[in-house]
Parts: sequence; C-alpha cells; structure tokens
Amino acid sequence: MPLSLGARWLEWLLCLSLLIQTLEYLRLLSALADDGYAPWCLQRADIPQAWIRRALDVLFTPAALRAQLLLRLVVLALVALQGSSLGLVLFLFISHLLVLIRWRGAFNGGSDFMTLVALSGLLIVHSVALVGNPTLGWRAGLWYVCLQSVTSYFVSGWVKLLQPQWRSGQAMPIFLDGAVYGPLPPSHLLSHPLLGRLGAWAFIVWECCFPLALWHPLAAWAFCAVALVFHFLVFWFFGLNRFFWAWLVSFPAILACSAQGIF
Repeated sequence: MPLSLGARWLEWLLCLSLLIQTLEYLRLLSALADDGYAPWCLQRADIPQAWIRRALDVLFTPAALRAQLLLRLVVLALVALQGSSLGLVLFLFISHLLVLIRWRGAFNGGSDFMTLVALSGLLIVHSVALVGNPTLGWRAGLWYVCLQSVTSYFVSGWVKLLQPQWRSGQAMPIFLDGAVYGPLPPSHLLSHPLLGRLGAWAFIVWECCFPLALWHPLAAWAFCAVALVFHFLVFWFFGLNRFFWAWLVSFPAILACSAQGIF
C-alpha cells in the first residue's frame, strides 16, 4: 500500500472508529449525571490541584460535555472529507483525553489505547510537517502507529506463551464461558480439549510472529487478514465492538510500512 493511500485510509478508519465511540458516549451521558453511575462531584476529588478541578468543573458540566461531543462529530466530518490538520487532530486528542478523565480512566481498555496511539501518530505527522517535510511526517507517524500495533500483538502472544493455562489450552474455554452467550455447551467444538489447545497455540504463534508482517507486503496482508477475523470473533463472542474498529485503524499503517520495508 503506498504511503499516501495508507495515510488516507488511516484517517478514514480513525474517523469511523471515533464516530462510533462518540455516539456511544452521547447515549451514555445520563450515566455521568449527578445521580448517575459516575458523578463528577465524587470524581473531582481525585484531582489534587484546585485550579485544574475548577477548569474541569466547567468542561464537565452536562451541557459542555455534550457540546464537546457534538463538536467532535463536526471535526470528524471535516477530517473525513478534507483530511487532517494539526488543529483538528489536537482537538480530537484533547477531547479523547478529557473523556477518559471523565470516565476515570480507560473506558474500554485497549481500544482507548489504540485510539490514543492513532491520534498521537497524526500529531507526529503534523508536528514534523511544521518544519517543512510532510512526507517525512507521514512516514514517522505511520511507523509510530505500525510499531505500537505490531508490538501489542507480539506482547499479547508472549504473555500467553508464558501462561501454562494458555499452553495447555485450558484458557480458551474459560474465556469463552464468560462471553456474551454464556458458558459453552459441552457439545460445542471449542469445549473439546484438543481443539482448545490447537486454538490457543494458533493464537500464540500468530501473535508472537506478528512482527514478520513487516518482512513483506504479502505477509502484512496475511497477518492483517487474520487479525481482522480475530477481532471480529472477539466482537462476536464478547461484544467488544470498539476493539474491532480501533485495531482496524492501525492496519493501513502496517500495510504502508511493510511496503517501505525494513529488511
């Protein structure tokens, strides 16, 4: 995938991922009310600096928070239609951080982290472009997103490899028993010990070998295709829709960087 095409696809997929997140936040605003799940009147005690508390008191009023999310929709439309700029990306980055603070940390774990990685990559792009080299900026930004994503897969596989429950195949049924559809029936294929072990080792080998995606563009396409299926299955079994879209954002960076080559 050419650098320019990878850059544009990353912007489009990031806009789609953030659109889904923003619409979810708008639906969940009632949970942030004073009588809701996470009232700010309690959470503000976590902020030690008085001046920061006062600033956040203004930003986290229901009207201000809703306005910020609605403005985010407008900014996402601009990025999707005309491409990103330093100002637009900086707004999305700050908005993402503010929403995470309001939820007292990562709202959806790894998906929030990968969203932050993609936004950081775009900040690198436009910061480098300020000194007069947009091509170098895109190369640096895409490599940042690519390496963060590849590393996340590798670390996930290595952690599984160190766990005896994963090596024995016991972890797969345990995780799936806690999925959206409840415990696996005894007749389910994945309840079979041999298939559980084969499935566990397939994930371990695939994740540990993910850095090989940078060896050749065809390898990158293959690893990303498997990742697409993997994240869809995670969404299907566990309902983690954000993970699917957040990691999908990094695929154009992986494909573009593999085309540049490191070997």
